[in-house]
Amino acid sequence: MRVGFIGASGIAGKHAQAYRNIGYEIAAVTDRTEERGRKFADRWGAEFVAAPEQLCRHAKVDFVDVCTFPGYRLPAVELGARSGKHVLVEKPMAVDLETAARMIAAARSSGIQLGVVSQHRFDDSTMFLKRALAGGRLGRILQADAYVKWYRTDEYYARAVKGSWSGEGGGALISQAIHQVDMLLYLVGAVNEVFGYWHLGATHQIESEDLACAVLHYSSGATGVIQAATAIWPGYPERIEIHGTKGSAIVTGDQLTAWDVRDDGGEPPPISLEAKSGASDPMAISLAPFERQLADFGEACKTGRPPVSSGLDGYCALQLVRSIYASCAEGRKVQILPVSL
Repeated sequence: MRVGFIGASGIAGKHAQAYRNIGYEIAAVTDRTEERGRKFADRWGAEFVAAPEQLCRHAKVDFVDVCTFPGYRLPAVELGARSGKHVLVEKPMAVDLETAARMIAAARSSGIQLGVVSQHRFDDSTMFLKRALAGGRLGRILQADAYVKWYRTDEYYARAVKGSWSGEGGGALISQAIHQVDMLLYLVGAVNEVFGYWHLGATHQIESEDLACAVLHYSSGATGVIQAATAIWPGYPERIEIHGTKGSAIVTGDQLTAWDVRDDGGEPPPISLEAKSGASDPMAISLAPFERQLADFGEACKTGRPPVSSGLDGYCALQLVRSIYASCAEGRKVQILPVSL
């Protein structure tokens, strides 16, 4: 498969290395900063093109990987739809639900694949838990929680777009903890009610939250909490905890660190204490899950099956985030209706 990049900074380097590792060709790249785009192209043996329109029409591009700020998503999908090019976007898929819905509609009407990066679906720990929960090994789920108590420096937020509502859609919850939001939905199921609190710019000069807490009620009847922060120094590995009537599982960073289940049998749990986490360094994350997700998206493009992390999955994660934000802003419980797109 041959990939074209829109955006050449930050996470794009991780994507590029993962593509190289799985044998995909990085065919072309465009970036609003030409010097940065050309440097990326030189490093990865790609062609630099001046604009996204050219990249999406490029004869050697099979699908487009969008590594921009989330404020630029819909135009890329619309360009891909017009050119018949599949599109993979970084998380979050958009800053608001209306834009996300339009992205899904554009992809669906043109028959292209739309994927959203959520590489933690491809961690060994997550893949094990997905199978274990489907097999009922934890019993009926009682509580499922996510804790993302990270730290980001003032330099991280130095650019005006960082932590802004228009450019990033918010702060710690949407930019950092949305991975764990997606994990809860993927493993435990839909949430139908939330109540949240936030601190706007508690320790950083940003307009959005760098601390947020929410109480969740799942459609299954389970409850849970989400804590998201970029203000907790020095930053601690994120955790997901799932507790059922038969036992409990804890994921720390990207590893399963606890599996305490009564009378358990079946597949041995992949317990490990060597977790990787972006708690204080955004790039201190494992490459293998990226490789698996990018390979999965490539296969989805070739076969026509949905990717493991689709546009609809990205929409559901964004819906939960936006519902928590609405609760924080308005001081009330927010009901979340089932998605029908």
